[in-house]
Amino acid sequence: MASSRVYLEFILDQLSGLEEITYKSMMGEYILYYRGRVIGGIYDDRFLVKPTPSARSLMPEAKTELPYEGAKEMLLVNEVDNRAFLQDLLEAMYDELPAPKRKR
Repeated sequence: MASSRVYLEFILDQLSGLEEITYKSMMGEYILYYRGRVIGGIYDDRFLVKPTPSARSLMPEAKTELPYEGAKEMLLVNEVDNRAFLQDLLEAMYDELPAPKRKR
């Protein structure tokens, strides 16, 4: 099942207080970037983020889920209605995310 554009736009709106939120469409799903770093994505209308130490600390009860078959587990974000929480989450995660790979 592919994610809906409506859900993507809802999440982007929730994150609109942050600068440099971008996304890339990939096979019906959406990879989300914060200041150039992959933070997670929208998979089957679920907002999943990388399981960084900060994300685990801020969401200790979060379930781990697979975005798709064969992928690494990610954390399911349940508090998608809480803008302040989502922004704090991404800001806390940023330094723990790998820098983008250089293109040749």
